[in-house]
Amino acid sequence: MTLSINTNNSAMVALETLNATQTELSATENAVSTGLKVSTAADNPAAFGIASQMDGNIAGQGAVNDGLSFASEVVSNTTSAANSILSVLSNVQDAVTTLGDDQGSATSLSQVASEINGYLTQIDTIARNSTTNGVNLLSGSTGDGIAITASNLTYVTGLQGDTATITGFNSTISSDVGSAAISGTTTATTLTDALGLSTGGTAGSSPTGNVFVTNDGTLSSASISSMISAVQQAIVAMTNVTSSLGANTKVLSSMSTYGATLSDNLTAGVGALTDADMSAESAKLTSLQTKQSLAIKSLTIANGQSQNILSLFQS
Repeated sequence: MTLSINTNNSAMVALETLNATQTELSATENAVSTGLKVSTAADNPAAFGIASQMDGNIAGQGAVNDGLSFASEVVSNTTSAANSILSVLSNVQDAVTTLGDDQGSATSLSQVASEINGYLTQIDTIARNSTTNGVNLLSGSTGDGIAITASNLTYVTGLQGDTATITGFNSTISSDVGSAAISGTTTATTLTDALGLSTGGTAGSSPTGNVFVTNDGTLSSASISSMISAVQQAIVAMTNVTSSLGANTKVLSSMSTYGATLSDNLTAGVGALTDADMSAESAKLTSLQTKQSLAIKSLTIANGQSQNILSLFQS
C-alpha cells in the first residue's frame, strides 16, 4: 500500500464513514427523543405534508365533536323539561276535570283557577329554564330577559361544513293544538299560550290566567268535555315534542359515535405516517453507537499510518 504524507486515503474513508454514521445517529437520537420518525418536512416531505393536512382535519373534527356534544346537551335538557311539563299537564287535566263538579260554587271555581294558574306557571318556568347557553327550543320569543338568544339549534355535522337544524317547537305545538284550543290559535310568546291553556302571555313572565276559569270564579263558556279535550290535545302536542326529541337524540348519538371514531382513525393515520417504531429505533441506536466507536477507532488508526513514514528515515 502506498504511503503518503499528502494524501491519506484510509483516513478519508474512515472520516466519511464516521460522518455518515454521525448523521444516521443524529436522526435516530431525534426519533428516540421525540417518538417521531417524521418531525419536520426535511425528514419526509410527502409524509409530513399529508400528516399536517390530517392534523388540521383532526382539529376540525374535534370542533365538530364539541358541537355535537353541545347539541346533545341542549336536546337532553329540553327532553327533561318536556317530560316534566307532561307530568304537570296531568295535574292540569285533573284540575280541569274537577270543574265539572264545582260549577255551582264561585269560591270553589276560584280555588281551582288558582290551582290551574299555579300549574301553568310551573310549565312556563320549566320551559324558560330549559335554556342551554342561550338556546331554548320551547321558548316562543328570544327577548324574554333571561338570555334566550335562539329558539332554534343549528350545529355542524361534518368536516365539509354541512349543518343540521332543530327548529324550536313553539310553533309546531300551536299547530298541533289547533282547533282544540278553547280561545282559538294566536301568536304564542309563551309555552302555555302555544299549548292553548292561556292567552296573552308575556315572554319571561308567568301567566296570570287560564282559558278555563277566571280568578274571580267565572267559568269558560266551553263545555267541560271541550276543556278536557283541550288539555288532552296539549298533552298530545308535548308528546309529539318528546318523540321528536327522542329521534334527534338517536341521530346525535350516532353522529357523536361516528365523530369520535373518525377522530381516532385520523389520529391513527397520522401516527402511521410519523410515529417512530421505538423498538426498531432502540436497536438501531445501539448499532449506530457501536459503528460510531468503530469509525472513531478506524480514523485513529488511519491517522497513525502517516507516522510510519518516519520509520523509513530512521537510521
